[in-house]
Amino acid sequence: MRPQLLSLLFSLSAVCVGTRASVILSRASDASGSGKLVFCHFMIGIVSDRSSSYAYDADMTRAKAAGIDAFALNIGTDGYTDQQLQYAYDSAARNNMKVFLSFDFNWYSLYGSIPQIAGLINKYSSYPSQLRVDNKIFVSSFVGDGVDVNAIRRSVSSPLYFAPNFHPGQADFSQLDGAFSWQAWQTNGQNRAPSNGQLVTIDSEDKSYVNALQGKGYIAPASPWFSTHYGREVSYSKNWVFPGDLLWYNRWFEILALKPRFVEMITWNDYGESHYIGPLSSPHYDDGNSKWVNDMPHNGWLDMAKPFIAAYKAGASSPNSYIKSDQIIYWYRTTPKNLNCDSTDTVPGIPDGFNTMSDNIFIVTLLMSPGTITVQTGAMVYKFKAPSGASAFSVPFQVGAQTFTLTRNGKKVQGMSATSLKEIKNQCTCGIYNFNAYVGTVPEGTRDDLQPDGLAGFSNGLRTGCQPTPSLPPSPPPTVAATATSSVGSVTPSRV
Repeated sequence: MRPQLLSLLFSLSAVCVGTRASVILSRASDASGSGKLVFCHFMIGIVSDRSSSYAYDADMTRAKAAGIDAFALNIGTDGYTDQQLQYAYDSAARNNMKVFLSFDFNWYSLYGSIPQIAGLINKYSSYPSQLRVDNKIFVSSFVGDGVDVNAIRRSVSSPLYFAPNFHPGQADFSQLDGAFSWQAWQTNGQNRAPSNGQLVTIDSEDKSYVNALQGKGYIAPASPWFSTHYGREVSYSKNWVFPGDLLWYNRWFEILALKPRFVEMITWNDYGESHYIGPLSSPHYDDGNSKWVNDMPHNGWLDMAKPFIAAYKAGASSPNSYIKSDQIIYWYRTTPKNLNCDSTDTVPGIPDGFNTMSDNIFIVTLLMSPGTITVQTGAMVYKFKAPSGASAFSVPFQVGAQTFTLTRNGKKVQGMSATSLKEIKNQCTCGIYNFNAYVGTVPEGTRDDLQPDGLAGFSNGLRTGCQPTPSLPPSPPPTVAATATSSVGSVTPSRV
């Protein structure tokens, strides 16, 4: 897996852009003053096309508005890394955000890269946007078990709050200030979807980390999805999915119950693994992921997280008090999971773990007062009574248009009805297996399209003549007459 950048919202007194003075805090805290911090993993490795710090401003302001305190800047050893780090640090300072380095040890040597790692830490430790926790420079990683932590500490000029993605039983946690778990999805214990009775849950990994840390800072992961479909057109072929469904909703309740010191959302912009919660329009270069990312916005997942982030920082067990307006967030895959694309797809075989997915539409309601939700999928209509606050449910999808409506007292609530721009089809879009999710909202959000650089690798590996352009229609597809209606009795309410 590849790590991703995290976004961090931090409330500080005025910071002068361009100043390199160190900002010292007795203890980092979020805007609410609770001391709990929310990060979001941000991939520097795909943003080589950014030409100034201003290219980061939209990401910084959007993340801050959602309650994110800092971006975890995932870095490798690319030649453009240092320039992009300067841009990110300068943008964060201008937008009153925080950032920190997250070293990807897929690219850094565990033994020979200490001077390079220490040099980057020393360079950026004096930037005003560098995150500090407990008066220490905050640094993390993706993997890295076995790196000489004490050698890193001896080589840097400031005390470190070192919280890497080490693994219990594989690393010496006594050398750490905290640790980050990357296990944000159920697996079989071997980095694949659960199978043959082998199931490793996310909360079981939480317990392993909490036990290993013995009171030190735990960075709990949260991710909405994971699917990837790289083939022979790239060097790091991978073709698998993890169970998603209502993962995003359920995981946030686990976090509210766990109350860790830190949360890291995976990710802001790892489009290749389909767990991005940042915009498609965020500037980035395409490594071939656009084949399954084009026309598949995820902004609704960030919308859903907002009241949960506020509740987490307040120490609450429910997001209900932090919901400020009615909203429906929905997501679904755009083809049935058993659709056979082998004759047109250049990647051999259907993704591993496909059978753990459900051919359902997943709906989360954030409501100011109770109402009735109507979902029409194809010719089938489902209705359920949603309580005030947060609740979730799912229904089997049908091919065709997808419509969502909120009513109260038998009348449609103004602005709370929409038909998705994305149809569900019984055909292999662009000839590939696509297990990414389309995420929409009611009220509808702003249209979000990939930019030219984000479509640059679209045709790599395709056998079809699919065009590398955004293709969502300007208006929703037509609906068909309903043939059946069902009342949904199973609703997952918010937990109080």
